[in-house]
Formats: sequence, structure tokens, C-alpha cells
Amino acid sequence: MYDVAIIGTGPAGLSAALTLKLHNKEIVWFGSRLLSDKVGKSEKIANYPGVPMVTGEDLNKAFADQAEQMDIEITDKRVTNIADMGTHYMILAENDMYEAKTVLFAAGIAAAKGMPGEEEYLGRGVSYCATCDGFLYKGKDIAVYCTDSRMEHDIKYLEEIANKLYIYTGFGYKTDAENAEVLTKPIKKINGEAKVTGIEVADGRELDVAGVFVLRSAIAPTTVLSGLETDGPHIVVNRNQETNYKGCYAAGDCTGRPYQIAKAVGEGNVAAHNILEYLNNAE
Repeated sequence: MYDVAIIGTGPAGLSAALTLKLHNKEIVWFGSRLLSDKVGKSEKIANYPGVPMVTGEDLNKAFADQAEQMDIEITDKRVTNIADMGTHYMILAENDMYEAKTVLFAAGIAAAKGMPGEEEYLGRGVSYCATCDGFLYKGKDIAVYCTDSRMEHDIKYLEEIANKLYIYTGFGYKTDAENAEVLTKPIKKINGEAKVTGIEVADGRELDVAGVFVLRSAIAPTTVLSGLETDGPHIVVNRNQETNYKGCYAAGDCTGRPYQIAKAVGEGNVAAHNILEYLNNAE
């Protein structure tokens, strides 16, 4: 069992990982090996102390180099579900399970809101993981909504198992599969009764499907951990970065404005020190 599971490889996650590593804690760090896409795309960063007028690309590289020097490994998997087990947490990342005594959310703000019906039918026809749940829909008509080109392999897997696959992506996906249809307009609603029964497309069509796979780079924290207290898109924390779940913390953009690197780094450090105190008191 890990001491800490960190979700997100941006500045807040890195800051916490560095501190926890220095204190010899066993961590599993989930996120992209490219670290923060938001930081990487910044043309110039002028207000990060000690590093004047640095490009986002160079700062991201410095972050990556420091993580490598500290021998901190990144687990490049998307966390899709977390369950509070009372004494620890169970984390589902794609199709693998992990256990950790504490959890730190540091994945920034989910770029997109869920579509109508998405949360309602989660686990009843809606899934965030093709390799985890795809086999349940083998030979059936299904749909996939994907906004991350890194997940093309998941779409191809669904093409292999579906009777009919309706595909909408935000990156111009093309297919030669005879059983697949690329939608030119987005899926706007998921319909169902006890389970998913179909989708509504923005072009006015209603299509019968047994399941819908929603593949995004980020998933709303409240979907990952049911009952997590939020205020709009932000996770509610106190000054110790504690959430309403014991042993669960949050830091960075996901806790609210200002969306600044310096703020994220500071909150990651505060969270790490309070996690250390929590772990010491639990021993």
C-alpha cells in the first residue's frame, strides 16, 4: 500500500511529490509524463520567483528534470474512480487498482462539463474506461465521445468489439472500420431508463446505443470521488488543504483562483506537510 496517491502532474502535484519523496514516503503519482499542458503552452511566465521571463516549455522541462533527478516515477494513467475504504483509499486507474493511505487531488480544472445524462448513467451504460468496461458491450451498438487524441487506441479497441460504433472527437478522427461512423456534430445528451438506451446528437438525430464511452483527459473530481464537497468547479478545502474526506487533500487550480503556478506550488507544499502529519498520527 502506498502512503500517498497524487492525481495530477502539474506544479501542485510536483511540489507535493518532491516534499513527500524527501520524507521517504511511498507515493504513486498519476498523470501525463509531459507534465502540465497549461504550463507548457505558456509563451512567457514573468511572475514565478527566481525564474524571470521563462518560457512555459523551459519551465516544464525544468520540472521534469527535477522529478527525474529525485527518482520520482510518473504513472501515466487516468484515474477514473476512488473509493473511501475507511482506513485507506482504493484507486482505479484505467484497469488497474491501487491502494493508498491518503489522496491528493492536484489535476487542475476539468476542461469540460459533463453532458446531460453522463453522471446519471455512470456505471449504468456510461463508462470512462474503454479497456475496463468495453467487453461488457461486445457485439452491441455503442458510442464514444473523445476529446484527447492520445486515446485513439481506445477508439480502435471499441471498433474491434462493437456491432456499430458512433464516434465523436474534437480532433478529426478518421476510420476505415466498416462498423464505425464518425459523427460530424457532438453528442449533446445521453438518454436512458434503468440503463443507457441512446444518445441525442447536435444534428437532431437520436441513436439507439447500449453504452457510451466518455474519454477525456480530465474527469471532474466529484465523479471520481462521490460526495466530494465542491463550490462550482472547485474542490472545497481548508487552510491545511483538507477536503471533507479524512485523509483526502487538494491543491492547485482545482481549489480555486488565482490560477497561478506560484499558488499551486505553495498549496502542494502545504498539502504535503499536512499529509505527513496525518500519516505520522495514524501510525
